Amino acid sequence: MKRVGWLRAAVLGANDGIVSTASLLVGVAAANASHGALLTAGIAGAVAGAMSMAAGEYVSVSSQADSEQADLARERRELETDDAGERRELTAIYIGRGLNADLAKQVADELMARDALGAHARDELGITSVASARPVQAAMASAASFTAGAALPLAVAALVPISALSGAVAASSLVFLAALGALAARTGGAPIVASTLRVTFWGALAMAITAGAGALFGNVVG
Repeated sequence: MKRVGWLRAAVLGANDGIVSTASLLVGVAAANASHGALLTAGIAGAVAGAMSMAAGEYVSVSSQADSEQADLARERRELETDDAGERRELTAIYIGRGLNADLAKQVADELMARDALGAHARDELGITSVASARPVQAAMASAASFTAGAALPLAVAALVPISALSGAVAASSLVFLAALGALAARTGGAPIVASTLRVTFWGALAMAITAGAGALFGNVVG
């Protein structure tokens, strides 16, 4: 579960960085912007996207952390006011996992004697030191993965002339997305072809729609 959670966050951040930045570059290029203006828009979009990812992840994980702390506070009160009931509750959990009643009661008693709150947090609430919410860490990881993804189409845009920029950014970004989808699928044990097709399809659709919008509004504004 730890690997799946880490992989999901990294892939989502990098995927968003590639798709949003490439779409922005293609859309601005379709509006006949200069090379300098296009790169400025791309960099600004990448910075804004990374900050948005960090802020969103921080708020989301902070809410999770607040919920975990509230659950722990409630569990702490229950342990103080109903020790016997909490022992029965923990025993029932272990019976449900396959232990016989006597062994389940012995395990519950021994774990509660050592760390009652820790035992209930882990086995009743599903909260561990590894899986507990870390808002700052999550925000930094999301921003870093988004920035890494955004850097790829930005590098292509910086290296190719404006006349070839749209095609080069779109094509290279689809390659990046396909590689990312394949890597994520292989690491997570999912079907590689399906994952690759999924990310490339949605990336292509996002860039096509943004290019259309850029061309339309570029002509209107121009």
